[in-house]
Amino acid sequence: MSDRLPGFSTLAVHAGAQPDPTTGARATPIYQTTSFVFNDADHAASLFGLQAFGNIYTRIGNPTNAVLEERVAALEGGTAALAVASGHAAQVVVLQQLLQPGDEFIAARKLYGGSINQFTHAFKSFGWNVVWADPDDIASFERAVTPRTKAIFIESIANPAGSITDIEAISTVARKAGVPLIVDNTLASPYLIRPIDHGADIVVHSLTKFLGGHGNSLGGIIVDAGTFDWSTGGKYPMLSEPRPEYHGIRLQETFGNFAFAIACRVLGLRDLGPALSPFNAFMILTGIETLPLRMQKHCDNAKAVAEFLAGHPAVASVSYAGLPSDKYNQLARKYAPKGAGAVFTFSLKGGYDAGVSLVSKLQLFSHLANVGDTRSLVIHPASTTHSQLDDAAKVKSGAGPDVVRLSVGIEDKEDLIADLEQALGA
Repeated sequence: MSDRLPGFSTLAVHAGAQPDPTTGARATPIYQTTSFVFNDADHAASLFGLQAFGNIYTRIGNPTNAVLEERVAALEGGTAALAVASGHAAQVVVLQQLLQPGDEFIAARKLYGGSINQFTHAFKSFGWNVVWADPDDIASFERAVTPRTKAIFIESIANPAGSITDIEAISTVARKAGVPLIVDNTLASPYLIRPIDHGADIVVHSLTKFLGGHGNSLGGIIVDAGTFDWSTGGKYPMLSEPRPEYHGIRLQETFGNFAFAIACRVLGLRDLGPALSPFNAFMILTGIETLPLRMQKHCDNAKAVAEFLAGHPAVASVSYAGLPSDKYNQLARKYAPKGAGAVFTFSLKGGYDAGVSLVSKLQLFSHLANVGDTRSLVIHPASTTHSQLDDAAKVKSGAGPDVVRLSVGIEDKEDLIADLEQALGA
């Protein structure tokens, strides 16, 4: 190729991959092995001492996973990435590098219900404390900052309501506080939004969703933007202080603008162990090859479905940023001009009972707890994904009792609308 930078679709197919040097295989092979042979004793010592890059053990790294990591880093505009077993695992590994017991991180209140539960309850056992802020009130993030604050966490497109977060505004708060901004970009994918372009320092994904795209493989990924100085103020000793397990190496000093990705691998993944299966990496890589095609179809279908629902007499309201009347439409035009995503919610006039009834009557939409599949999916969050929250917290997170969430797939939009019409009519 010429010196021009490849386009997004080209990167989705080619980034990180080369024909296999031994066999000539064009598709990235599944390196289904636990461990790798060293050249000699010196080679082994250099790998274990972080003096050389290479493969040791699949819990720490694998050639199939490496292609996936390089591809997603390229699509997001980051310096390096680390693939892990799930999106939840990505969040644990990221925050382990940043927080000590007693530290705090600020999180947007509009998040996936599983993340709210993880942050509120599971992280307490680590001594990590979450402070909630309202993504519709940027000043609430500023008010939440304390000397113990070590990070800010948001979603680019919030689950379940599909609201758009003002990444640049919250990035300004993070810069002023001297902490990194972490953005969960799962619902947007880098096809719609690249958070690093708007001030994010770390991007995480559930690869299970739109990047994999076919509902067949769990995975998560962490992308290092290479933009944060981890040595400032001594806030992040995991990166700035000598690591005794690596003969006193300072990761920031040694690895520069991809030090955070290295820390996640050699301190987080190595010791916590949430490794991604090479088979799952292969499946997700295959899904990413069609990401641009799928995401555009997802968005086009979602807008058509949202417009239909907005005009239906049984529907009280529709929360989809792609509608001109939606409160997040201006942010959608700024951050996601190609489409406002495929996950959104609507409220039924019949309340909780109507929501439960609707999901049982749909035939083409599958009732299950996932998003980002080629197939269209539906769920009633208040009785499932957000059921652990009290009623007030459900409403604040966009999952009130009357709310139904759709993840619109790539089927023919006319068939999706017909299915919703019959279910609403019934």
